[in-house]
Amino acid sequence: MITLAFVYTLAGLVFAAFAGLSAVDRTNPKRLGNAAFWGLLAVSFLAGDLLGDLGNGILVMGLVALAGFGALGKGSPTTTSVEARREEAMRRGNKLFLPALIIPFTALAGTLLLADLTVGGQPLMDPKQITLISLGFGVLLALAAAMSWLRPPLLAPLQEGRRLIDSVGWAAVLPQMLAALGAVFALAGVGVVVGDLVGGVIPDGNRLAAVAAYTVGMALFTMVMGNAFAAFPVMTAAVGLPLVVRQFGGDPAIVSAIGMLAGFCGTLMTPMAANFNIVPAALLDLKDRYGVIRAQIGTALPLLLANTLLMYWLAF
Repeated sequence: MITLAFVYTLAGLVFAAFAGLSAVDRTNPKRLGNAAFWGLLAVSFLAGDLLGDLGNGILVMGLVALAGFGALGKGSPTTTSVEARREEAMRRGNKLFLPALIIPFTALAGTLLLADLTVGGQPLMDPKQITLISLGFGVLLALAAAMSWLRPPLLAPLQEGRRLIDSVGWAAVLPQMLAALGAVFALAGVGVVVGDLVGGVIPDGNRLAAVAAYTVGMALFTMVMGNAFAAFPVMTAAVGLPLVVRQFGGDPAIVSAIGMLAGFCGTLMTPMAANFNIVPAALLDLKDRYGVIRAQIGTALPLLLANTLLMYWLAF
């Protein structure tokens, strides 16, 4: 049976390739720092389950140290010339997006068509992780299609991927870090403390107030943590489960799904979500560092209100 280990191995091999290519990149004065950072990340994907909690903790501290002391730089890998890219873009036009569309199509098709497929009486893929596994296969199919169609240099996908990941830098692992931090907060009982505070403010029997406390709390906590995945375990343990689900009888699936969407509204409004809001501004050389956030606030606030009303109407 194909499990999520396939996706972890695929990601680990990619980061290992980034580390190796960084180590020999003479255009990057901090190439050894990049090699160490992406190498440690590769180890976490390839052998994280073998390292144990202490080993993974030391690995994470190594990542933090490399990023915190400015050990990461940016190389200039050579793949194709600017003129060649411009010529290809003019000649192929929007057809260049076709390989990218293979990825979501494969993920959707795999989720819908392969869930019940068995081999020798066993599921071909882990039914609980079939979407992520299909997504991994979609990436491989898209890569194969692009390579056979465009005929770039053999290392071009890895070199261009490394160029992009070097531009993003340490922010690429921020979602994982913050999601783990959210789990730590939940285990430390932060949700209980927040729940006691919120429970003392919400009027008894006011379902709308409980729903608003959960959705707005998800958005606000996401703005502090920088990631809805980090806010979710805390706010769900504090407000979502004890108040919205248990006290008022909300559907857990609907409450959780819309609660995450409410958290994503907070993602749109915080610089803590650096990989979404700060990195794009840097990559596009925007004069206003927070221009992306300012442009998104007008969308985030109405969406937050809409999510609050949807939960109130649909979850009960």
